[in-house]
Amino acid sequence: MAPNDSAQITGENGEAGDLPAGRRRAARYVVPVAVAAVAAATIGLVPALAAAGDPDLPEISAQELIEKIAASDTQQLSGTVKVKTDLGIPAIGGLGGAAAGAFAPKGGTEGGEEGGSAAEPTGRLMELASGEHTLRVAADGPGKQRVSILDSAAEYSLIHNGGEVWAYDSASNEAYHAEAPAGAKGSGEGPAKGEDGKDQAVPKDLPATPQDFAREALKAAGDTTSVTVDGTARIAGRDAYQLVIKPKQDGSTVGSVKVAVDSRTGTPLKFTLLPSSGGKAAIDVGFTKVDFSKPAASTFDFSPPKGTKVTEADESKAAGKDEAHKVPKGAGDLGSEPNVIGEGWTSVVQLDTGGKSPAGAVSKDMPAQAQQFMDALGDKVEGKFGSGTVFKTRLVNALMTDDGKVYVGAVTKDALVKVANEAK
Repeated sequence: MAPNDSAQITGENGEAGDLPAGRRRAARYVVPVAVAAVAAATIGLVPALAAAGDPDLPEISAQELIEKIAASDTQQLSGTVKVKTDLGIPAIGGLGGAAAGAFAPKGGTEGGEEGGSAAEPTGRLMELASGEHTLRVAADGPGKQRVSILDSAAEYSLIHNGGEVWAYDSASNEAYHAEAPAGAKGSGEGPAKGEDGKDQAVPKDLPATPQDFAREALKAAGDTTSVTVDGTARIAGRDAYQLVIKPKQDGSTVGSVKVAVDSRTGTPLKFTLLPSSGGKAAIDVGFTKVDFSKPAASTFDFSPPKGTKVTEADESKAAGKDEAHKVPKGAGDLGSEPNVIGEGWTSVVQLDTGGKSPAGAVSKDMPAQAQQFMDALGDKVEGKFGSGTVFKTRLVNALMTDDGKVYVGAVTKDALVKVANEAK
């Protein structure tokens, strides 16, 4: 009989699992961010596509399934991943390097022009934010990962092996080489430190394992969230339970998150996010093939083919090419610490740039293609706060007011305007 546990999962204080109180409170505040991270990062290295026929598995409660995911320690895997993303934004692939620096100043790098590299990861990974893609992935512990984006006639690969990171674009025969950032898993160095001396997270450009992202979403399973088990599925030839996470609050752009969990290993195999606005999934990422045995060591070896143009990260930085990925002066000066308004799925991050019309500051120096991209996302709005522009997707929306305030969250446009009005 297929499991179907519809009970909400809470602890003694209405919280999920056994997380410390501080972690529980923090988790509530980052629900939209966590879901967005799952949505974006899962694109890098993760989950699956269901096959026909639901397996008959022993019943399991949602709490037990959460514990199974938490106990999972999958370090080695390889397989093929299908990524379907519909965030309601224009296709990024056609923008090339301009998409990589949506806020890039004119004259910045695009593709391999002016000393840049078509293989640089930032722009290529952003292409996964729209459309359909096929990935080949592999991981062997925290120090070795490989992600390849497969096209009909070309392949783009990002390889992390110990202290090195290589990216290679077969279409242009260009490669990009860098040292793994200090503190990156497997780099051989201690945790990266910020200016405040605190540990920094491993950069998103280096994909982690799928369970990392599912755990982040599950941390938010408190009194603003319903967590249930909704049957079973057959994923990439493996039996899986289906965990469903739903916001209880009105105003969130997230309708539900479904995570298919391998019944044997507890590893998330599929991640699907449905927006509250309805329609098809905003994010649907999953394995079509998966193998949990140790990948061959050669999987993570890379040497540039003969004739490859190799760009070193240090050379790119010395040439000033990193400026292509920075927000123009005045557009990114926060001016104050972020302020979190509300909690749970409808929490909104408020920033104050300290300047006038941040949207205008951005658009002034933006390439034409990127400007068209931003214009397609923007809606002019007015309220007690004054006037501004809401940049919208099916998942995360941002209100930039004309007096320099920014409000960001996985909430609807109306919810953003309401928060701005009340914060005025």
